[in-house]
Parts: sequence; structure tokens; C-alpha cells
Amino acid sequence: MHAPVLVLKDSLKRESGNKVHYGNIQASKAVADIIRTTLGPRSMLKMLLDATGGIVVTNDGNAILRELDIAHPAAKSMIELSRTQDEEVGDGTTSVIVLAGEMLHVAEAFIDKNYHPTVICRAYNKALEDAIAVLDKIAVTVDVKDRASMLGLVKSSIGTKFTSQFGDLIADLAIDATTTVGVDLGQGLREVDIKKYIKVEKVPGGQLEDSMVLKGVMFNKDIVAPGKMRRKILNPRIILLDCPLEYKKGENQTNAELLREEDWSVLLKIEEEYVENLCMQILKFKPDLVITEKGLSDLACHYLSKAGVSAIRRLRKTDNNRIAKACGAVIVNRPDELQESDVGTGAGLFEVKKIGDEYFAFIVDCKDPKACTVLLRGASKDLLNEVERNLQDAMSVARNIIKNPKLVPGGGATELTVSAMLKLRSSSIEGIEKWPYEAAAIAFEAIPRTLAQNCGVNVIRTMTALQGKHANGENAWIGIDGNTGEIADMEERKIWDSYTVKAQAFKTAIEASCMLLRIDDIVSGIKKKQAPGASQGPSKPKIEEEGDADNEQMIPE
Repeated sequence: MHAPVLVLKDSLKRESGNKVHYGNIQASKAVADIIRTTLGPRSMLKMLLDATGGIVVTNDGNAILRELDIAHPAAKSMIELSRTQDEEVGDGTTSVIVLAGEMLHVAEAFIDKNYHPTVICRAYNKALEDAIAVLDKIAVTVDVKDRASMLGLVKSSIGTKFTSQFGDLIADLAIDATTTVGVDLGQGLREVDIKKYIKVEKVPGGQLEDSMVLKGVMFNKDIVAPGKMRRKILNPRIILLDCPLEYKKGENQTNAELLREEDWSVLLKIEEEYVENLCMQILKFKPDLVITEKGLSDLACHYLSKAGVSAIRRLRKTDNNRIAKACGAVIVNRPDELQESDVGTGAGLFEVKKIGDEYFAFIVDCKDPKACTVLLRGASKDLLNEVERNLQDAMSVARNIIKNPKLVPGGGATELTVSAMLKLRSSSIEGIEKWPYEAAAIAFEAIPRTLAQNCGVNVIRTMTALQGKHANGENAWIGIDGNTGEIADMEERKIWDSYTVKAQAFKTAIEASCMLLRIDDIVSGIKKKQAPGASQGPSKPKIEEEGDADNEQMIPE
């Protein structure tokens, strides 16, 4: 009975010249539904099989979507959303997808009524501007130097994560790490580069409570000559190099014609003198520790150990940069250009320890380190991977607050306030844009509704009560306590969100839904494999009809 009606509606829509690809909206909603249950502190975990056959257990929206193998182009662009959010602000990856999916869902009704997508997008953009204005209005400034409020904030932002059961541990680690690497740029600006200067080392074994932020760096290396070189040095003088301490090998094939036997010994002597010369230039500065990114020959090792200098070779460039930041050394390209100012004297202790079966070098107790290592201990690799994902989010939240110290209420209170204010404002909008604008206002309620669903409370009653409290844009701090499902004051419960994360989530979600609404066709540029013996004529690009995309299997079973 229903099929003819659908066909008729579809043909009407085509004749009106206002085509929107329905498959895109369906695919986007499907992606949002996958991770809808991972929002909030009482969220479900997902178990994923990754490409290598390993198992990942997580409720991080971005980590889940990263592992999905989806063919539909619109669904792929939704996955890109969470990646963008993760790279920009590091948190709110699930909220972005849920919000974008809801924005597209409410737009469907208007497309059925033959609204032009441009009209809907215009209304959405207006709603976005007003939503950001509401955010600015309800945001409160926080004192970055007040550790207690910073701790509460980071804790509430990662309260939805798996590690929230370990209390303040992850939040403490994140704040310590980000405040260590923060650099003042002047004019009240601070730069916190968590990718470059914070390294997370995961060492299975021990308890999670043994995790700590080192005042310096550690890396998985041992000294070149154990037994001959010291494994523990107090207040070391450190020289960092990125050149080899060995005789340079000839490029490709090098032929040397030796006529006399003495010439061979001369050749060896020249090599030895070259290496000795390199070592003497370094030893002039009386270092205790020499670290190079390249090779270090046995002869150089002999000269260094004879002088009582420890050496480490073939270190990663990123690790070398972190050591330089931690102990104040400068990485030198040629030993003959060494100066006293290049020697790092900021470290208090160099020590090589054995953890499990591996040796780790520690350069710690630094005076004013601008790089650090977070050492994570835990029972298993899977646990450590999840803790690391949560820690990255926590560090991103701490970084966002240091850069832009503004807070908004969590627990869906922000979205409810935005929604109520937009509903009030929609009455003053003229023309047909009024209705999509009002629908965008309703779409914001998807976040508190999903939170309520994941808490297991009566969704309709809870949402009605919340809408009543927020009706006139009042009670901006009333939201849902994600642990109990109660309606509560977010300020009292210390449930907060970072302003930067929220603003980015709103912008990304609305801009992406506008982009998807303006797609009317998917044109495939991929050649289909021809059957053997088929004629090799020039292939035409295939334009997918709406029916084709709708019939495609979007999510792999």
C-alpha cells in the first residue's frame, strides 16, 4: 500500500527541481545512531575489531568511528567531523555527530514540504550565530592558577570516560603535564603544544596509581656500553647531537687502490684519527652524557667511556627535541661547532632503570622543563590504550582552558538554554526561514535527550521538566546529572564544559549538516570491473539515482 505513495512523493520532489539526496540524510543518521549510546558518564562501551585483528574496547566517539569501514560518502564525511573536532579541541567528538545527525533529521520534514535547501541552510546559519551569542552570554571565566577549579573542570569533562572510576588520577596527570609545557607568548597568551612536548609512555605492569608525570623525559633506550659507562649521574652535563660519531661510509661503491701494505694501515689510521678528533671536540666541554640521533662507532664508544662519559645512540628526533626542551640543551649538527651554551645543565638526574624486561633512560628533576613524559602503568595493554585515549582528551581540555579560560554548564544545560533562547527568538524571524530556525532550536535538545536515555530515566518526563525550567531562557545551569539521571544545578554538582569545545561542536555540526543538505547527487568516478571478454569501450561516469544510494548497504554488518 505504501510504496506507490513514496514513488509519487519522490516524483513530485523531482519535478519541483528541488532535489536533495535522501540517502545522505539516512547515512548520517545511521552514523549518529552508532555512537549515540556512548554519550555521557553512564554510556555503553563498544568493542571493535581493528584491521590487524586486535580488539579495542572504548567509548571515545572518534576512536570508534576511526575503526569503521563505511562505503557511503556522506557517512564518511560524518566520520571526518569527529576527526576535525578531535584535532581542533580534542573533546566533544560524540556530541558533534549526535548534533549533526539531529540537524539533518529535523531538516527532512522541510525537504518533504519542498523547502529549498538554501533556505534551510540560511536559517541554520542564523541559528548558529545566535547560539554562539547565547554561549558568550552564559559563559563564566575561570582562574587558570586555581588548581581546585581546574581539577574539577577537567574531571567533569572526562567524567564520561572509562577512567572516571579512578577518581582524580587522570585529571591530575593532565593538569600537571599541560602546566609543565605551557609557554607564555606575552600579552596574556599561552601556547601549549601537547603533541610535540608531552610523550605518553605506556609500560604494562604495576598499578594505574603508579602513573605519574615526570619532571623531565624518559625514553626506551639503554647506554651503548653497559658495564663501562655510568647508569646514574647526578646533575649531568648533556650534549645532544644529530650527527654520527663514526667514520663516514662511501656513497654507493667506493674503490680505493692500495699499492703498498702500509697504505692500508694509513687508511685505518686516518679513520681512527677522524673519530678521535670528533670525540676530543666533544670531550673539551666535559660532558657527562652524549646523546646522538645517528650511529656511534665502537671506537667513539671507547674514547667516551675512557673519559667517563655515558652515551646513547639512535634516538628518535622527537625524543631528542623533548630532551632539549627539558634540560635546556641545544641540538648540534657538527661537533666542531659546539659551544658552552649548547650544553644542557638543567637536569638533576640521569638514570637508566630496568622496568620489566626493558631498559628505560630517565632524564628527570629538571629545573624548568618545557617538555615532559607521562608514565602510565597498568594491568594490560588494552587498559593502557584506553587510559591513554582518555588522558589525551583530558590534556586537550586542560589546554583549551589555559588558552581560553571560559566555562559553560555541562549535563545538557548549555544546549537546553540555547534551545530555549532560539525558540523565543524564532517568533521575531520573518518569512519561511522561521520554521527551519525553530527546528534547529529543537535539534539542540538531542544532547540532553541522549544523556537522559543513557541514564535509563524516563526521557519524556525528564525532558518536559527540563524544558519547563529553561522555558524563558532562565535557569541556565539546570541540567541532567549523568550519573544519577536527576535534574540538578550543574554549578553545585561541578559539572562543566569548556567553552571552546562547545563552540567548536556547534560550528562543526551545523556547517557540516548545511554542506550535506546542499548535495543533490552522488557521482561515482570509480570504474566498475568489467567481465572478461566485455568490450573495452570508453566508460561513462555513472550518476547514482536516489534509489540506488538508499538501497546501498551503509554500515557493514
